[in-house]
Amino acid sequence: MFSKHYDVDENHIDFQGVVDGLYYPFYMEWTRHAYMREALGIDIEEEFRHGRLYMVLEYSLRFRKSLVKGDKVEVTCQLVRNEKRNRVNFVQQIKVEGVVYAEATFIATCLENGRPSMPEAVTRALEL
Repeated sequence: MFSKHYDVDENHIDFQGVVDGLYYPFYMEWTRHAYMREALGIDIEEEFRHGRLYMVLEYSLRFRKSLVKGDKVEVTCQLVRNEKRNRVNFVQQIKVEGVVYAEATFIATCLENGRPSMPEAVTRALEL
């Protein structure tokens, strides 16, 4: 499973001493973009210049534990088939020392000329 490691940014800590819930999706986004670039070979900035727009359509996020200052997190990313052929699910977790602190599913697509499509690299990865 693909993963990235981050130190909790002190700027993300709220008045209660925990990471504000707003920032959890950012850690997941950084990992998702790295997964696309490193594992799938998709550079979304370059793709955009060629008229392909990668976008999240919706997501669900479940918090299990609060991240705090000093936490070192592992963020995972796994590609899972969606029931709709032009969509894909990115299943992700934020862990600290192997314990799941948050989990989410991001449903995404690629728009090419305004129409949903599935890039070949994603289709190949789903077949593995």
